[in-house]
Amino acid sequence: MPGADLFLGIDLGTSELKTVLIDEHGGVVRSASAALALHHAQPGWSEQHPRDWWTACVDCLDRLCAEGFGARVAGIGLSGQMHGAVLLDAAREPIRPAMLWNDTRSEAQCRSLRANLRDFEGVAGNLAMPGFTAPKLLWLREHAPRDFERVDLVLLPKDYLRLCLSGQAATDASDASGTLWLDIARRDWSPALLQAGHMRREQMPPVLEACAAAGTLRAELARRWSIPAGVPIAAGAGDNAAAAIGTGAVAPGEGFVSLGTSGVVFVSADRYEPDPASALHSFCHALPGTWHQMSVMLSAAECLRWVTRLSGQPDEAHALAAAARLDAGQRAGAPLFLPYLGGERTPHNDARARALFHGLGHEHDAAALAWAVIEGVSFGLRDGLACMPASLRARVRMLDLVGGGARSELWAQLLADVLEIPLRVRADAAGGAAVGAARLGALAAGRPLEQVLRAPPAAQRVFEPAAATRELLRERHARFRALYAACR
Repeated sequence: MPGADLFLGIDLGTSELKTVLIDEHGGVVRSASAALALHHAQPGWSEQHPRDWWTACVDCLDRLCAEGFGARVAGIGLSGQMHGAVLLDAAREPIRPAMLWNDTRSEAQCRSLRANLRDFEGVAGNLAMPGFTAPKLLWLREHAPRDFERVDLVLLPKDYLRLCLSGQAATDASDASGTLWLDIARRDWSPALLQAGHMRREQMPPVLEACAAAGTLRAELARRWSIPAGVPIAAGAGDNAAAAIGTGAVAPGEGFVSLGTSGVVFVSADRYEPDPASALHSFCHALPGTWHQMSVMLSAAECLRWVTRLSGQPDEAHALAAAARLDAGQRAGAPLFLPYLGGERTPHNDARARALFHGLGHEHDAAALAWAVIEGVSFGLRDGLACMPASLRARVRMLDLVGGGARSELWAQLLADVLEIPLRVRADAAGGAAVGAARLGALAAGRPLEQVLRAPPAAQRVFEPAAATRELLRERHARFRALYAACR
């Protein structure tokens, strides 16, 4: 229907910014994306400049809202990479590049947080890890005190885009869960955690539910894109919680595996059950009164990009095609790969862990290396799934597969075999977080939840675990686990 309402989703990833327009039935009408560069000034550092995100966002929306599509937008939602520290001065200008989720420079400051608050993990519900936001600010306090003194407001990456879009500072409970400043049970900032991190509540934006309205588009931007005045912008969600909304994974036991730059196993829950010792993340979900458990590995599809460059392949598709031509014997004899290019979170919480190939021989070529890499990433995700509470794992019957890696049938089948769980790939598996953001925009615009979630994206294919490879993969996984322990 030409005049039907559309909902805009903006997903700020690490490697690209994605935007989508969906219709009332959840179908993607139009999409646009823009690449983003990562900067590694020193080993362990990972940064992007917030202004580059805004430039990419404007470029995408210029293209997305052409041909009259902007006039049909009835709601806007946001999702984005979690944990990044966007530091703004009193004029709301960035003080320095944002330190991202995969920045590991603040390992020592994690120890400081634990020293500053007795039973820190018990209060935070999560281990203090270098990727989280709070230790980044402690690092800044110790190593760039002048910058620290100028910090008037701390935002998460997607929330910086909202500030640019609406002029309003806000965040949501799912994204704020990854700061180590949030009382996750109460879904609001924790005075004790803020004090342990030498931060003040007035430096934090209000915490809203992901589906709540958090501002409207600035008038000049509404005119630029022909979007009606007063269209609400949802508080939005962290990328993984948004992806779960995109696939409809909100009931206990529903979830997904994400093969993006990082790797995630996400399972929805109806109560808050932290288990910090497992290095599992226990966070707020994107709907009120819901939570989720999440294992995170720092390098997933990034490992494939790395080995593709290392081996001189033209691109990842060529590397995967070469791996697909290996026979069963060659796969069984491939090297083992530890996928810890920049440290690891779940299950090891080891910022100093590093990747390696074990068992290389004259017979191994670029195809064998590519196979070893996707197998090693799959083993890492199996480790993450094993950290989930047994009661929650028992409710998992099938998981969706999302992210760029979901485009590979080879990797999807291998991952189903390794996890020993059916994996469902949906039609728009690579854009789940952006679709989820758009759905949150629909909720902020007043659309009822049952209407927004009633039609999950159509399934494209279900990958069933293959019994023939089960014992071999279990044996190789056991060697994989022993290899980390031996090299630690």
